[in-house]
Amino acid sequence: MYIDNLHIRIYNSNMQKIVERNIESTLIQRLSHNPAVALLGARQVGKSTLAKKLISTVPGALYLDLEKSSDRMKLSAEPELFLNLNRGKLICLDEIQMLPEIFSTLRAFIDSENRNKQFLILGSASRDLIRQSSETLAGRISYIEITPFSRSEIPAYIHQEDHWVKGGYPRAILQKDDDESFAWRWNYIKTFLERDIPQLGFSIPARSLERLWMMLAHSHGQIINYSNIGRSLGVSHHTVKSYIDILEQTYIIRTLMPFSTNFGKRLIKSPKVYIRDTGLLHTLLGIENMNDLLGHPVSGSSFESYVIENITTELSGWKASFYRDSTANEVDLVLERHNRRIAVEIKSSMAPKPEKGFWNAVKFLNPDELWIIGQVDSTYPGPHNSTITNLNNFLSMFRNT
Repeated sequence: MYIDNLHIRIYNSNMQKIVERNIESTLIQRLSHNPAVALLGARQVGKSTLAKKLISTVPGALYLDLEKSSDRMKLSAEPELFLNLNRGKLICLDEIQMLPEIFSTLRAFIDSENRNKQFLILGSASRDLIRQSSETLAGRISYIEITPFSRSEIPAYIHQEDHWVKGGYPRAILQKDDDESFAWRWNYIKTFLERDIPQLGFSIPARSLERLWMMLAHSHGQIINYSNIGRSLGVSHHTVKSYIDILEQTYIIRTLMPFSTNFGKRLIKSPKVYIRDTGLLHTLLGIENMNDLLGHPVSGSSFESYVIENITTELSGWKASFYRDSTANEVDLVLERHNRRIAVEIKSSMAPKPEKGFWNAVKFLNPDELWIIGQVDSTYPGPHNSTITNLNNFLSMFRNT
């Protein structure tokens, strides 16, 4: 997994406030250097809002929402005629997964135009799920992933605890009322299972996928055992792998791969699985507020995933993994870039103290830097040349490195 640092600006009409994120300039730059740019991410993270804001500044630009039958007909009936009538314009195609067959037509049109800034494509599935784009637009398209709000992007008046509990989806985090935020997240989950997955062409029973999602919530942050999950669901481990792949490619879960080495040491080879947005995790587990969370067994692994998701979202160019050997010595997060290796231990405590297995793992990893992230107020030296800090300070130190 490699990390790209991306940003947007989202306007929320209910809050009447502007939430700043740094992706807009990146998107504009990519459009100026590519015929097509695909902005991909989960539903309700702000893709359409950003696109509409951008095209409002481009004379003659068009926006088509392919979930609307009227807009979809413009491209499905006579696509070449429609595109020819709008030559020279920037055309935004929202929810492109609704019309994947259009890519072959786009390729021919892009080549005939021979210019950049032709198409802005929005999708709620990864480029691997929208296979036609990678097959037919190779060399013509740039991909950008957009995520829910990360920690540094939410307004100062929202506390980290609220972000941790509610997650980063705009309509969840910007709700003042905890009950309304919880209700929105639960409806999001139901809509994803009952509508979004079938729209992508998968004939997976919603109940089976919901059970899998619940199982992943209860084993959040653990090393996945496909066979055990398969037995519980009554399906093969291959089917479980395919279901998890779908959840990952629709930006619901993150599989964190194990650290690999050529030194022959017996290391764990299976990934850890996290539900990417802690707000969705807590909703699945019935956790509505901070009091519920602090009394729940998932609290520690929830904070671990909250930190990992923010780091992998905000820090550019780092390869992320975890380390665990056959004797359970473990490091939560290993970051590598060029010849630099950083080991990160994550504790939800206000007085973080890593266990013996962490120090044993560090001896083998021999990292260049050793960091311990906890819920502390400042940054200060820790044992064995480590540094103890909080998430905000860690992001600030590494964001521009």
